[in-house]
Amino acid sequence: MQPTDIRNPDYFHKVVDCQWACPAHTPVPEYIRLVAEQRYTEAWAINWESNVFPGILGRTCDRPCEPACRRGRVENEPVAICRLKRVAADYKGDISPYLPAVPATKNGKRIALIGAGPASLTVARDLVPLGYHCVMFDGDNKGGGMMRSQIPRFRLPESVTDEEVDRIVDLGVETRYGHFISSMKALLAEGWDAIFVGSGAPRGRELDIPGRQEAAANIHIGIDWLSSVSFGHIDKIGKRVVVLGGGNTAMDCCRSSRRLGGEEVTVVVRSGFEEMKASPWEKEDAMHEGIPILNFLVPVEFTHDNGKLTGVVFEKVKAEYDAKGRRNLVSTGEPHTHIPCDDVLVAIGQENAFPWIERDIGIEFDRWGMPKVDPKTMQSTLPNVFFGGDAAFGPKNIIWAVAHGH
Repeated sequence: MQPTDIRNPDYFHKVVDCQWACPAHTPVPEYIRLVAEQRYTEAWAINWESNVFPGILGRTCDRPCEPACRRGRVENEPVAICRLKRVAADYKGDISPYLPAVPATKNGKRIALIGAGPASLTVARDLVPLGYHCVMFDGDNKGGGMMRSQIPRFRLPESVTDEEVDRIVDLGVETRYGHFISSMKALLAEGWDAIFVGSGAPRGRELDIPGRQEAAANIHIGIDWLSSVSFGHIDKIGKRVVVLGGGNTAMDCCRSSRRLGGEEVTVVVRSGFEEMKASPWEKEDAMHEGIPILNFLVPVEFTHDNGKLTGVVFEKVKAEYDAKGRRNLVSTGEPHTHIPCDDVLVAIGQENAFPWIERDIGIEFDRWGMPKVDPKTMQSTLPNVFFGGDAAFGPKNIIWAVAHGH
C-alpha cells in the first residue's frame, strides 16, 4: 500500500464517483448543492468551467456520471445529474462576472483549430484567455460541428447551440467559416505555433449489400441525412422507413423520420436490445413515440423494382459465445424476413477520414488509418499538431471531446 498522493488532482476527482466518471471531471456535488439553493448562475459557472456546454450537455449528454452515482446503489435510480445541469443553464442570470478576462495584448502565439465542434471550441475557450490567437476553420457557415448538424432541433434547439458557441467565439476567436482545409502540408507552411485537429468522424459507414447501388436514391447515410434535415435541405421522407443501426444516431434518425412524415418507422438492429449502443433513455424515447425496435436481424439485400426501393431482406441471427466469452452472431436457419419500406436510413457507425493530411509530413497513422496520439497530451507524432474529439480515437461523444480539448 502506498501513501495517498494529494498532490495529484486525480485523487480529489476519484473520491467522488460521479465526478471521476465524467471525462471532464465536472464537480457534480458542488453544482447540485448550488441548484438546491437556487443559485443557478453559480451552478452554471461551475459547469462552464469544466464541461463548457451546460445548456447543450444538459439536453444531450451520454451521462457517464449517472451510472456511477452512489444514489443508484441504494435506490432504483441515480440523481438526475444531467437534467440538473440543464436547470442551471436555463435559469442562470447575468453570467458576465464569471467570464474570463481576455488580455488586450496577445502572447504572440497563433493556434489553428480545424473544425468548429466541441473539441476545438474547448481549446479556444481555454487558450484565448491566456493570450493565444486562435483561428477556427470549418466548412460549415456556423460553429458547433456535429452538435449543430447532427443533433435534431427537437432535442437541441438552435438557440441553445448559438448561445453557447457564440459565448466562446465572442471571447476573441477568429472564425473562418465556410473554409475547407484541403492540405495539412499547406497549413503547416503558414507557420502556426500549433494546430489542433478537431474535425470529428465525418463519414458514415456504408452498407454494401445487393441492391445498394440500384436503389441508392432512397437509401441514405444517417449522419448525412441528419445534416441535410438540420440545414433545411430535406423536409420530408417516405411513409414507411427502416432505420438500420442501434446507436444514438439511429435513434435520432427514427425520431426525425417520424416528424417528417414517416408513419411506419422501424429500427432494425443486428445485436440484442441490451447490447445496443444507444443510451437507455434514447431507446425509451423512440419506443414512447411508437417506433418498434427489432433485434437480431442482419440486412442482406435491398429489394427494388427497376431501381425503386421496395424493402430490405434480413437474416435472423442469434448470439453465441465462445470459451473466452466472445460473442458471435450466427444464423438461426429460419427463413429470411422482408420488411417493405420507402426509405432506408443507414446508421451503423461512423468513420474518420483524413485524405487532407499528407502521409509524408511526420504525422504517423496506425493500420486503421487513425493518427497515433498520446492519450494524455493529445499530441501527434508531429510535435506541434494535436488531435481531439472523434478525430483522435474515433467516434465517442460531446463530453469526451470537451475532455480532449482541455
